[in-house]
Amino acid sequence: MPPTALPAENKINQTIPGRLNRHLVEDNMTSALYGSPAPYQLGYPTHSVTVGYLGWIFGFMGIHRFYFGRPITGIVWALTGGVFLIGWIIDLFLIPGMQREAEQRYVSGPIDYSVVWILHVLLGVFGVHRFYMGKWITGILFFFSGGLFLLGWLYDLLTLNDQVSELNRLGAS
Repeated sequence: MPPTALPAENKINQTIPGRLNRHLVEDNMTSALYGSPAPYQLGYPTHSVTVGYLGWIFGFMGIHRFYFGRPITGIVWALTGGVFLIGWIIDLFLIPGMQREAEQRYVSGPIDYSVVWILHVLLGVFGVHRFYMGKWITGILFFFSGGLFLLGWLYDLLTLNDQVSELNRLGAS
């Protein structure tokens, strides 16, 4: 027999952008009522501060900003050398806050954001990150076309966090 009240620590009232809110509410209610764990969680570790700082070393190219889900400022950093290195130095202190925001914005799950990003940056033109995410067909296409002639690699640079979040939400393995 399910309890009549939900636990106080339930994250139902957490503000979440877009369509994920309804799913999180349903999963947390199911978890609270029937004791089954939710298949994904928001607000749990998704992005590593350490990986963020490693990306910051090359921050004048905007890698750390792409990693934390800020593609527009990542493009600005890439085109301006981290806004002439001044913004790059300031980002040294902003990375922990970017990491906290990414944890609230993206869904944790079986696919690790840090692994995907490292694979994307180092071996993305060969599609290794896509194989890791279970996207075998596009992984093979990337492998034989140099990341679809770098255009697919650039697309992933802008959308990789959202792709991983969606796969984690769906419980992809």
